[in-house]
Amino acid sequence: MSERSYRVIKRRVSRQIRVGSVLVGGDAPISVQTMTNTLTTDIKGTVAQIRRAEEAGADMVRVSCPDADSTAALREIVKQVSVPIIADIHFHYMRGIEAAEAGAACLRINPGNIGSVERVREVVKAARDHGCSMRIGVNAASLDQKLLEKYGEPCPDAMVESALEHARLLEDEDFREFKISVKASDTFLAVASYRALAAACDYPLHLGITEAGGLRGGTVKSAIGIGALLWEGIGDTVRVSLSALPEEEVKVGFEILKTLDLRHRGVRIVSCPSCARQGFDVVKTVELLEERLSHIQEPVTLSIMGCVVNGPGEARETQIGLTGGGTLANVNAKNQVYLCGERAHTIGNEEMIDHLVALVEKKAAEMAAEKAARAAQ
Repeated sequence: MSERSYRVIKRRVSRQIRVGSVLVGGDAPISVQTMTNTLTTDIKGTVAQIRRAEEAGADMVRVSCPDADSTAALREIVKQVSVPIIADIHFHYMRGIEAAEAGAACLRINPGNIGSVERVREVVKAARDHGCSMRIGVNAASLDQKLLEKYGEPCPDAMVESALEHARLLEDEDFREFKISVKASDTFLAVASYRALAAACDYPLHLGITEAGGLRGGTVKSAIGIGALLWEGIGDTVRVSLSALPEEEVKVGFEILKTLDLRHRGVRIVSCPSCARQGFDVVKTVELLEERLSHIQEPVTLSIMGCVVNGPGEARETQIGLTGGGTLANVNAKNQVYLCGERAHTIGNEEMIDHLVALVEKKAAEMAAEKAARAAQ
């Protein structure tokens, strides 16, 4: 029994598929993905956006393919990036075939608008022939009309029925390299649908609250919906759908996973909201540190606390800590630096940003070297 059993998340057992070089499902880490919002025919702009998403930590990136010119561009885009590319296909099955031929690692189709059963079969054949996996993407806003007539409105039963119906179609073609999503902009509907689907099949699940909104509102909405499911052990890959830059979606996705101790990438900052007791400007300090430490990939923990009320306690739980040594009115106050939970030395306000950045970079380099040494054994 773990000393902290309340922190243990038991993941749902799902089968494993491959999206290019990334494993999804089974015991693979929960992957984070995003989607470009450039014109796909703008090859230079799309490649640049994919690379920024990759720098933010994206494991895979989805690209919309609405027409033949886009799938033609996709062939060039795939050649210029490192992450697996998922082709987003709607309305015309030929785009799926073309995307598979162009080198997409995965085809995302929406069963509600891709066309007849025969057309779906042709897309499946192209996926198999070119080594693509697939995602069955059910969306509450585009459910098949017969399901809407049967249930009267989008509901969990309708969402799951649609997903399983199309899963059977792929199974009938002896194709099982696929994941499923049942997204809705209504958090209650999405969570209930995913819970029901998780109980009904063992396929890997792509989590998301679709059309979640802007950066602030969409982040909160996604954290509640995706976080609730992940906490229950449901989910194998996530996309946070925001009206924001793709790299912002990736950052939010990782923050959700880091909060649940499911993925560890980049610096995790524990900081107080600040008050009159603060010995330095906590809000500005954290803002500057987030900016200057955004390049760190190793999972370093850093606590930034304005005073000694909770500062020493938080410092015990982080690798590097800073606690205010007085109040803002005391310009000569010295702030206490902690290393691995132990008091190490003091630092003044003017020097502390550069000093903390140097400490984090040093710790990250040590962790990277240790990881490389383990991998070489």
